[in-house]
Amino acid sequence: MTDARLRHGRASLAVSFFAQGMAFALLVTRIPAIQDRYGISDGLLPVFLAAVPILAGIGSVGTEQLIKRVRPSVVLRFAQPAVLLALLGAGAGDRMWQAGLALGAFGLSVGALDASMNMLGVSLQRTYGRSIMLGFHASYSLGGIGGASLAWVGAHWHLSLLVSYLPVVAVLLPVCLVASRWYVDGDAPADAAVGEGAGAKPVVFRLLLPLCLVMSFAYIGDSTVSNWSAKYLQDTLGSSEQLSTVPYNVYMVTTLLGRAAGDFGVRRFGAVAVVRFGTVLAAAGFAVVAAAPGPWVGMAGFTLLGFGLCVIVPQTFAAAGRLFPGASDAAVARLNIFNYVGFLVGSPLVGAIGDAWSYRGAMLVPMVLVLLTLVYARSFGTEAARYGGGHERPRTVDVG
Repeated sequence: MTDARLRHGRASLAVSFFAQGMAFALLVTRIPAIQDRYGISDGLLPVFLAAVPILAGIGSVGTEQLIKRVRPSVVLRFAQPAVLLALLGAGAGDRMWQAGLALGAFGLSVGALDASMNMLGVSLQRTYGRSIMLGFHASYSLGGIGGASLAWVGAHWHLSLLVSYLPVVAVLLPVCLVASRWYVDGDAPADAAVGEGAGAKPVVFRLLLPLCLVMSFAYIGDSTVSNWSAKYLQDTLGSSEQLSTVPYNVYMVTTLLGRAAGDFGVRRFGAVAVVRFGTVLAAAGFAVVAAAPGPWVGMAGFTLLGFGLCVIVPQTFAAAGRLFPGASDAAVARLNIFNYVGFLVGSPLVGAIGDAWSYRGAMLVPMVLVLLTLVYARSFGTEAARYGGGHERPRTVDVG
C-alpha cells in the first residue's frame, strides 16, 4: 500500500470523525428544541433518549455481522449519509411518529458509523505502525465543538431545527461522499491467515471483557460531564446560569487538546503509561469537582477531567485491535456496544445517587469507576504489536 494512499485514507477518515462529532453534537445539544417541536412530555423524553443508544448498540452488533460480507469502508460509506439524513429528519417533522422514526434511524445508523469508523482507524494504525488513533478522535472533538457552537447560534437566534440542520447537512453530506472515495481498510496482519497463529484467534469475550469494562467506565464519566455539569455547577456550587454552561465547553476543548497531543505521548511513553496517567488525571478531576468550594474550582475539576478521560476511549479501541489482530473488526464492533452501555448507565446512576444522597457524593461514583481502569491497564499493552504492511517504524511502542 502506497504512502500516498495511506495519507489520503487517514485524511478522509478524519473528515468522517469530524462530521460525526458535529452531527452528534447538533442532536444532543438541541434536545429541548426537539422536545418542544414534537410535544414530547418530560415523562416520555427519557424513553426517546434511551432508545437512541440502545438502537446504536443494535447497529454495532449488526455491523459485526455485516463486515463478514463487505468491508468496513463500505459500511461507513453508507452509514454516514444515513446519520446526516436522520439528523435532518429530526428537524423536519412535526409529529411524534416522525420523531420516533428519525431518532430510531439515527440510533441504528450511528451504531454502524461508530463501529466502522473505529474499525478503519484501528486497521490504519496497525498499517502505519504508530499511534494515530487519538488524532481521529481529536477530529471528532473538533466536530463536536463546531456542532455545539452552531447549536448555540441556532438557539440564540431562535432558528428552527430545520433551518439549523439543513445548511450543515447540505455541506457535510457531499463532503463525506467525496471523502469516502479514499477510505482505506488497512492491511491485515501478516499472521492473520495462519490457521492456529496468534493473529488468527477469534474474539474471546473473556479476554475482551476488561476493555469492555474500561469503555463503560469512561463513558459513565463522559456522560456525567455532559448531563450533569451544568446542573451541578448551578445548583450545588452556586454559579450563575450563564457560567453553568461553560464547563461542558471547556471539557470539549480539553478533550480536543489532549487528543491532539496524545498520539505523541503514546509514541514516547507507550499506551499503558498514557492510559494510567489519563485515569489518575480524570479521577483527580472528579475529586476536585466533588470537593469544590465554588464554581471556579469546579470548572478546574472539569478541565482536568477532559484532559484525563480523552485518551482512554481511543486507546481502548486500539488495544482491542492489538489483542485480536486477526479479528480486530469484530472486536471493535463488540467493544463499541459498551460505549452505549456507559452512556445509558452514567446519567441515571449519577441522578439517582444525587437525589438519594447528594450530588457531591454522586461525583465520587464515576471517580471510583474510572480509577478501576488502573486494574485493567495492562490490557493496553501485554503483547508485541503486529502491524505488517511494511510501514512499521523502528522502536515503535505497542499501540494496537
